[in-house]
Amino acid sequence: MNDTIIIGSGMAGITCARILADAGLPVRVLDKGRGIGGRMATRSGVTAAGDLAFDHGAQYLRPRAPEFAEVLAQAGVCPWPDGPDHGRVVGMPGMSGVPRRLAEGLAVSQQAEVTSIARRDGSWHLGTTVGGVKAGRVVVTIPAPQVTRLLGPAHPFAADLGRVVMGPCLTLMAAFPVNSPRPFVTRRDPSHPLAWIAQDSDKPGRAQAAVTWVAQASPAFSNAYLEDSPSEIAARMLSLLAEVLDVDPARATYVRAHRWRYAQTSAPLGQPFLHNDDRTFYAGGDWCLGSRAEDAWHSGRAMAHDILQGAHVD
Repeated sequence: MNDTIIIGSGMAGITCARILADAGLPVRVLDKGRGIGGRMATRSGVTAAGDLAFDHGAQYLRPRAPEFAEVLAQAGVCPWPDGPDHGRVVGMPGMSGVPRRLAEGLAVSQQAEVTSIARRDGSWHLGTTVGGVKAGRVVVTIPAPQVTRLLGPAHPFAADLGRVVMGPCLTLMAAFPVNSPRPFVTRRDPSHPLAWIAQDSDKPGRAQAAVTWVAQASPAFSNAYLEDSPSEIAARMLSLLAEVLDVDPARATYVRAHRWRYAQTSAPLGQPFLHNDDRTFYAGGDWCLGSRAEDAWHSGRAMAHDILQGAHVD
């Protein structure tokens, strides 16, 4: 029997777990992925020139709340300035470094997908791909559409979840030789199919074996090609990136695409979380307040504090 099970190891889930654990509550995190962090993600790549890494989810953080800034400082972030765009920080040695630091010492089970949730005999019973678990309290921090599918259309949360609108983002990771053009550090152009392009190797502490780029597609492009194969997405986006950089796409030494199916929240919930009447079941995430990692942190923090207000901690 677990006191609290948290589903999802992104910023919301890890933040909630960290606060509860630090207050003395037993907590366990379940996540279907292979790594902690959700969209605070860093992917490794291997080339003949050496090992590479790409921040293929959140590109940087610009904290607004002083408390969030302090959390990031404790997680070892570094500034990533770019001209007049001040205040940006990045995780070390990649963006996944932030949630990994927050998760130190927590009980986190990866590749453990939750497939069912039911309330019986005063406890929550979860079916997972690694066996059944039982908890007194459950906190779900996965994207809103996935929460809906897990709980079903008749759940009391369904109407609120149905108002949340989330969209995809296709991402390209590409590397070129070190003597390749570097026309800019970042480029944001919402009218272009590649709405955001970043020279990832320009970030502090990153490998210098190649010039690495991360390109994130516009909503229109992402929706249009969402169901293409990863290789088709990569080829299409590489052609666009090479045109912007004025480089021969054949010079690329590493090319991969990633499909973020739920990346941007165009219609958030408008409150930090949902809970049932006896406060034993919560749902939250960045989708409650927006699309930023800080929104996820606010949601996770708010759920933890609400739980602690009703909990007896020795």
